[in-house]
Amino acid sequence: MLRNVLLPVTRTNLQIIPVRNAQKKLPKIDKKIQAAAESLAARGFLRPNKPWDPPANIEETIVKICTDNGLKSDSEFEDLGKKFAVLKACYQETGYSVPNSLLHTIECVDDLKQFYKTPVETKTPFDVLVKMDLPKNLHIQENYVRFHPEKDTLFNGKSAFPKSSTIVTGLKTRKKYEGYTAKRSWP
Repeated sequence: MLRNVLLPVTRTNLQIIPVRNAQKKLPKIDKKIQAAAESLAARGFLRPNKPWDPPANIEETIVKICTDNGLKSDSEFEDLGKKFAVLKACYQETGYSVPNSLLHTIECVDDLKQFYKTPVETKTPFDVLVKMDLPKNLHIQENYVRFHPEKDTLFNGKSAFPKSSTIVTGLKTRKKYEGYTAKRSWP
C-alpha cells in the first residue's frame, strides 16, 4: 500500500515521495521467524550457547512449575514478576535458562514448553559431518595437509607448483600452518 508523504527538500519547495506502509500487522509466528532470521544474519549460525538435550518428562516439569506459580497450562504471563519467577524456577529445576535474546519470544506457557522441548546443538555442520557414518567411497579429511618444501618428505621438497607461494592469512591458521615464499627465477 502506497501513500504520499511530504518531505521538505529545501526551504522553498516540497517533494512528494511514495512510501510503503511499514506498520502492516504480521502474525506472531512471522515476527519470531523474522527476528530469528535477522539475528542469524547478524551473528552467524553458531552462537556460544550451552548445549541442551531435553529430558523425556520436560513438559510435565514445566506444567508443574507453572501450576506451583499459579498459572494454568494454557495461560499467558500476566506480569513480568510472575514470568521471572517461572523462568527462575525452570532454571533451578533444569539447569538450562532462557537466553536474554529470546526472553521476548516467551509470552505464554506454550512458548515456554516449546522452548524447553527444543534441543540445542552446538556443533558446526562440518563437525557433524566428520563424526557421521559416511559411505565407504566418501572421506572427510578433518585436518588438511599443507605443502612446505622444508618439511615435505614424500617428494623431497619438490612442488607441483614451483613458483607458487603458500600464504597463510588467518590469525588462527597462522599458528597451526606454516606458510612459505617460493623462490623466483626473476628479480
